[in-house]
Amino acid sequence: MKKNFICLAILVFAISICSAKNAKLSQNALNIDIDYNDQVFPGDAVFIRLKFENAKSRKKTLGVSATAEIAGEKKSVSACDFYSLVAKRTSAEFLAGLPISSWTESGDYQIKIKYNVSGEGENEITLPLEIKEKEFESGVINLTKEMSAISSDTSLEKVEQSKKLNAIINSVNSENVLNLKKFILPVTSKRRTTAFAERIIYKYPSGKESTTVHAGIDFGLPRPPSSGPQPHMEIVAPADGKIVMAENRIATGWTIIIEHLPGLYSMYYHMSEIKVKVGQMIKQGESLGLSGATGFANGEHLHWEMRLNSMIVNPDFFLNDFAFTEN
Repeated sequence: MKKNFICLAILVFAISICSAKNAKLSQNALNIDIDYNDQVFPGDAVFIRLKFENAKSRKKTLGVSATAEIAGEKKSVSACDFYSLVAKRTSAEFLAGLPISSWTESGDYQIKIKYNVSGEGENEITLPLEIKEKEFESGVINLTKEMSAISSDTSLEKVEQSKKLNAIINSVNSENVLNLKKFILPVTSKRRTTAFAERIIYKYPSGKESTTVHAGIDFGLPRPPSSGPQPHMEIVAPADGKIVMAENRIATGWTIIIEHLPGLYSMYYHMSEIKVKVGQMIKQGESLGLSGATGFANGEHLHWEMRLNSMIVNPDFFLNDFAFTEN
């Protein structure tokens, strides 16, 4: 099977994602247009949009399969398949999202796209990627006895709940392209109490300590607790999607998970009330429920988390035009 290796000249254009770029090339009577974000921070994602068009034949149907991989000098950072957005007789459009771990070292990397059109052989495109340096916040949380008990709980119920959640976020349903618009925030509160990927030291009542990475963003009530009672915050869907979990869990309390794209899920923890059910289709801005302090929580807040191909990614990244719909 033949392989063609093509290094592209990249043309800069302006959209909301920092340093997003566009590349165009022709290969074997095939016009290819690529949009992607070429500069990211650890914890972000790289989204790549591929457009194929048969430049000559109007009769031949395009059958395209494609994969993407981010690699450095030493190892692969992330890899996944593309999924179809638009399929026509002489053109096709695809999207892929690759998560970048918050532990990834800064530096220059390569995106390798491999594609095969109508079984005619594998071709490879190489694109440049810069992962910029980022310093994450750190903090200390003193656990209550109740939180310590939840953390040390090894019950079968908690284990089964973890298995169920992991089975969901590890699922990639290639046909479930449910949202391509940029997200909105799920609450109106601007008060963030814990940052994404914050390095946290838990201090237990026994005197022991453990270290973890915070998987999402915590939004506290609009005013600090010392300012007196406040109503629960309404939580809304930040983007269109499908409810794939809506239940009470030991660790995360009342919990909702929404599927937005193949392998892309948003998660909402510690709620006091949920207003949706599994299988329901949700629209951006529709109510999910109310904030609370259920599960492993030391005060009322919303924990908002995003998972891409099971890896935690920065929710703020999706507030931009990550799928290149505004070209």
